[in-house]
This record gives sequence, C-alpha cells and structure tokens, in this order.
Amino acid sequence: MRPAKIPATIITGFLGAGKTTLVRHLIETAGGKRIALIVNEFGDMGFDGGMLSDCGVPGCGADEVIELTNGCICCTVADDFLPAMQALMKRDPAPEHIVIETSGLALPQPLVRAFQWPDVRERVTVDGVITVVDARAVADGHVAMDEDAVAAQRAADEALDHDSPIEELFEDQLRCADLIVLSKSDLCDEAEIARVQVRVAEDARADVAMLKADMGRLPADVLLGLDSGAEDDMESRRAHHDHHNDDDDHDDDEHHDHHHHDDFESFVVRAAPAISLADARERVAAVVALPGVLRVKGHVWVAGKPSPAVVQAVGPRVEAWFAAAADKRPGLVVIGLKGVDKARIEAMLAQEAVV
Repeated sequence: MRPAKIPATIITGFLGAGKTTLVRHLIETAGGKRIALIVNEFGDMGFDGGMLSDCGVPGCGADEVIELTNGCICCTVADDFLPAMQALMKRDPAPEHIVIETSGLALPQPLVRAFQWPDVRERVTVDGVITVVDARAVADGHVAMDEDAVAAQRAADEALDHDSPIEELFEDQLRCADLIVLSKSDLCDEAEIARVQVRVAEDARADVAMLKADMGRLPADVLLGLDSGAEDDMESRRAHHDHHNDDDDHDDDEHHDHHHHDDFESFVVRAAPAISLADARERVAAVVALPGVLRVKGHVWVAGKPSPAVVQAVGPRVEAWFAAAADKRPGLVVIGLKGVDKARIEAMLAQEAVV
C-alpha cells in the first residue's frame, strides 16, 4: 500500500509581516506532531532559522530546521528547494508535516509548481498556502510596515526579477493563498480591520478565509489540515503578469535582473554584552533608528545569562527573547542603504553598557 502523502504548508508574506512569529506559535501548539521546517532567509547569517530553532519548543530544534540561504526560494528551486525536500523524504521516520517559511519576496506560484516534480509529487502535497499580511501597514496604505526594508531585501538578492513593483508581488502572494492571516490586528481598531479586509479581498481568490492574529497566536489545527492540493490548482493562482510559464523552471538568466542591488549592503557586527534583555532591545532600537538602517537581526549576549538574546528589528518594531541554546555565534546582521555609517553602528553596538 502506498504511504499517504506528506502535507506541506507554505507560509509567505513580506519582510516584517510576522511569518516567523506565526511559525513559532504553530510549533508550540502542534501537540508533538513531527514537523520539519524549511526556512528561506536573506543575509550573511541565516538568523531566522536560528530564531526558530532557538524558540525552546520541542520539535523546533536544529535537526528539524533546514535553512536555504542562497537566494529567493522561488528562484533556486532546482538548486536548493528540491534537494532539501529529497533529504526530508529520506528521513526515517518521515516528517508528519512540512512547513516552509519563504523569504519576504518569494513568489508562491513557482514554489507550489515545484510540487509537481515527479519525485516530490509522489510523496508530498501542498496542504495549503498561508499568506501573512501586516494589517497595520495595510491600514496605513502600505503593503509592508517598512517598504524600504522590503526594497533592500529585494535588491540584495541578485536572483530576483526586480521589474515588478512590490504592490504586484503583494497581489501575487494574496492570489495564491488558501488562508490569509492578518497579523498585528491588535494594533488596528475594528474600522481599520474592515478596511484591510476590503483591500485584501481585492486581490485574494473568492471565498478565501481571513483570520486576525495577535503575535501569531493561531493554533496549529487552524493552520494545518487545509487539504488544498494547491499543486493541482495552479490556474486560479496565476501571478500578476504570469511571468512564470508552466513549463518554466524559473532558473533562466533571462528572468533575472541584476540592477540596483549595489544600492544596499549588509554586514555583521559583534555586539558587546548587554546588561539585560531590555538593554539589548534598546541598543538595537537606537541602531535601527539611524538614517539608512533598514533591519537588524541576530544574537547578543546578556551578562550572567547562559544563552544569548535573539533580536530582530524592522523599522520601529524591535523584538527580543532568550535563545534555548548557548552555542550560538554572537553577531548582528545590519541591513541598510549603501553608505550607511558602519563605523558609527559598530561603535554603538561595541560600547559596553553602563550598570
């Protein structure tokens, strides 16, 4: 008897929308289900995968997380995604569910189409595509909280097609969704949420559910088990310009635009130990507030603590928590505009805190 296919959930959404927070809470409420995570991250150090494996939740350890750091997952299907899937399918016991957190700019359509590859199709099916939307940003008339940070992430990945405006990428993420999560809904009043729902419905497929979420608090049994079989339903999920044909593996140079990425840069800074979690958060907040700084993420040691603090900041929002493991390499990835004052940032983070 042929074993049942492994269901896979794709979680997409722009930088800062709350994908990682949603995944962490999903793992917390999965009831011991064997979930394998594939995390597609941008930058010199793949910290989002580390943030997940640092969360301290059983089933969310380093062995369960596969990081893909060689560019946008929709552009590296053959080189990165398929080998990762093949490795998961060889595991004994096999995962009971696979969760894929895409980078903020991955088009869901090419990724869903990859599940049609024969050696994947036989073993895995797309349970659902979940698009995370920053409700606060949309209520303010934007598609992301910090559109400059989204532009920086986009420009820094040489494999991406840079021609389409981010509004069209937002449309593509919505059009492919089986479920839409309105994150940061606690920051909006009822009238604002109603406006967000109307805006999102303009690009979503008919009858796709929208759920409000505060800090990603949606249980696993709501997010998993959608049973959409999305790989067999590509016609209704076509992208804005349909710039990925059904017979296109999205790996041809003619689809890649290499301009503008020199306008941005990322670098790693070793930070001096903080005196508390609040101190680490405040120091990173001061850096991300500097002109030209778009995002800061990584690990900071806290005096007297066995594990480092995990910190991530996009725009004015800074989050920090203690990692579960003590063997993490300290360092903060700073993503900013070309010419950002690197020396000043290094000085600010290297300065010892005053007790």
